[in-house]
Amino acid sequence: MSKTGKHHKEAKAKIDRSKAYNLDEAIALVKEAAYAKFDETVDLSVRLGVDPRKADQMVRGAVVLPNGLGKAVRVLVFAKGEKAQEATAAGADYVGADDLVAKIQGGWFDFDTAIATPDMMGTVGKIGKLLGPRGLMPNPKVGTVTFEVGRAVNEAKSGKVEYRVEKAGIIHSPVGKVSFEPEKLKGNIVALMDALIKAKPSTAKGNYLKKICISSTMGPGVVIDVPEVQALVK
Repeated sequence: MSKTGKHHKEAKAKIDRSKAYNLDEAIALVKEAAYAKFDETVDLSVRLGVDPRKADQMVRGAVVLPNGLGKAVRVLVFAKGEKAQEATAAGADYVGADDLVAKIQGGWFDFDTAIATPDMMGTVGKIGKLLGPRGLMPNPKVGTVTFEVGRAVNEAKSGKVEYRVEKAGIIHSPVGKVSFEPEKLKGNIVALMDALIKAKPSTAKGNYLKKICISSTMGPGVVIDVPEVQALVK
């Protein structure tokens, strides 16, 4: 058995897979079970009671996590003139128009988030098939198509995460790093869950939050007690 396999087995042994833990216990277990030599990302997975095949049950949005993500976010902005200057002043890593489109068409994707002013979407549309599959296409629903580029850049740099329900009805999102203090991870998780609950489609029937699980990049998943999380959000 490989060394990694041994560590993963030991980590799994610390967790009762049949139990739903309260949030504080779950966070502590994830931190304890993390064994990688790098600072692992902590991810939250939520199974929703929606049918993503129906347009009126699509859950999508964005939220700024109060304690950030613990990593530098590379922001690209498609803008011209004063808006390009505003983006640069706000700290955008790359600002441009046709020059950036050409660079991306050439296979360059060294950025984490793309923002565009509405007047640039005709140009950005030329590379939609390249940006879309990578989750990098600017979208007004998550605030990345806007004339308020300075605010958008600041939010992205501060730890804004986008979420979108997958075909299986699950949402995955990073909520910080293993090195974070427990209260910071908890604050980020509560903020994300609050956004998800507020985004519940009016047509969704029955149990909306079916299962919540937290894990580190290499570690096993820990199931979180749904009613407790709902109480924290309220």
